[in-house]
Amino acid sequence: MPAIHVRDLSRVTLDRLKARAKRNDRSLQAEIKTILEEAAGTDWTRTRTVAAKLRKRLANRIHSDSADLITADRRAR
Repeated sequence: MPAIHVRDLSRVTLDRLKARAKRNDRSLQAEIKTILEEAAGTDWTRTRTVAAKLRKRLANRIHSDSADLITADRRAR
C-alpha cells in the first residue's frame, strides 16, 4: 500500500490528532487514515439526494426563527 508523509505539521495539530485518536480508541495512524478516507470518500450525489429529500419533507412546515426563540428566552431570565 502506498505511504504518505506529511511534513511541517504543527505541534498543535499533531496534539489534536493524537487526542482525537485516543478518544476514538485508535492509533494515530488509524485515526489519520480514517480522516483521509472519509474526506476522500464523500459521495456528493448521495449527499444531495438526502438533502433534497429533507427539503421536500420539511417544505410545507412552518419553522420558527431560532434567533427569536433565543432572544425571548434571554429576556425571560
